[in-house]
Amino acid sequence: MSAPGVSEPGGSEPSRVVLRGLLTNILLACGQITVGIFGRSAALVADGFHTLSDLLSDSLVWLASRFGARAADQDHPYGHARIETAGAFGLSLVLIGTGIGIALHAADILGHPGQLAPPDLAALAMAMVAIGVKEGLYWYTQRAAQRLRSQLLRANAWHYRTDVFSSAVVAVGVAGSLLGVHDLDAIAAIGVAILIVRMGANIGWQAMRELVDTGLEAEKLERIRQVILSIDGVRTLHLLRTRQTGGLALIDVHILVDGTLSVSEGHQIAEMVRLALKNRVENIADVLVHIDPEDDQYAVVNIHLPSRSALLARLKDYFAGIEEARAMAEADIALHYLGGKLHVEIMLPLDCAPTPVAARALQERFQAAARHDADIASLIVCFR
Repeated sequence: MSAPGVSEPGGSEPSRVVLRGLLTNILLACGQITVGIFGRSAALVADGFHTLSDLLSDSLVWLASRFGARAADQDHPYGHARIETAGAFGLSLVLIGTGIGIALHAADILGHPGQLAPPDLAALAMAMVAIGVKEGLYWYTQRAAQRLRSQLLRANAWHYRTDVFSSAVVAVGVAGSLLGVHDLDAIAAIGVAILIVRMGANIGWQAMRELVDTGLEAEKLERIRQVILSIDGVRTLHLLRTRQTGGLALIDVHILVDGTLSVSEGHQIAEMVRLALKNRVENIADVLVHIDPEDDQYAVVNIHLPSRSALLARLKDYFAGIEEARAMAEADIALHYLGGKLHVEIMLPLDCAPTPVAARALQERFQAAARHDADIASLIVCFR
């Protein structure tokens, strides 16, 4: 099963490659089922339905490339990639049901010897044709994947390669029956049915994991951590969460930076993290980076502190007796919420304190005015 919903280089060419494989599988499945029925080979009929499952799979990949890759809209803010995920789960149920039906039919043949005449040479010839066609599809799709650097096509190519083995099993079963081992064809049909059920179960399991937001594997999480920690300004990270949609990963992460950084510098670091992950880790759809001035993984220690407007109202009362405070605008006050306390920085014009002695005296007046406030841990006055 191919990787869903991946935006591939090369525009619509991946869709055309998949469409050619789809049309080839239509012809091959019709030929296998028709020859299998008239050539009396249960194994070839089973492989025909196996090829039909490839047809459904290719259709799903093609539809995903047409609809699942649509941009986000108002009703689907995270895009449409899970269209394929839902389709993959439905496909898995079809495959499992088909495989069980084929196995029951073959078992009925084994339980009634002589019910079906041995297959003829046409069935063996069709089985050999199927091997050649599927191997040809593998090489055609694999070369296109290399040329276009397409993970989608590469996965589909390996899907064709696994089908070669099932057709080889059929060829052995038909040949064995022609040589006198009459049950071998039905046994081969059961073997192909098991492959179909196994494929359906794998597709359904992967789709279900995606639908319930299963995170990425440990190896890829470690790669993500290494990329984040390599960014200048990131001290550490926590609350790293991942999920998948249409084969692409969505990442949420909290990064710890210096608590005294400006908002714009914190935002710049977050953007550097986001772009690094998208450029250096495969199949990342989006990254949400939360900036933390301190580790809030286990507790939010600043939630009880006053908002900016509430604190400024307090400071206005505290500094009412200080004439130099009248030159202070709201933008001249920087607040740092750290360790459950407020750290206040006030920026005043240089002419408010023309000498170092005057500056030190003025700072002490501001500090004394706010000293009784239990929420304020420190207050610094600077001049420019």
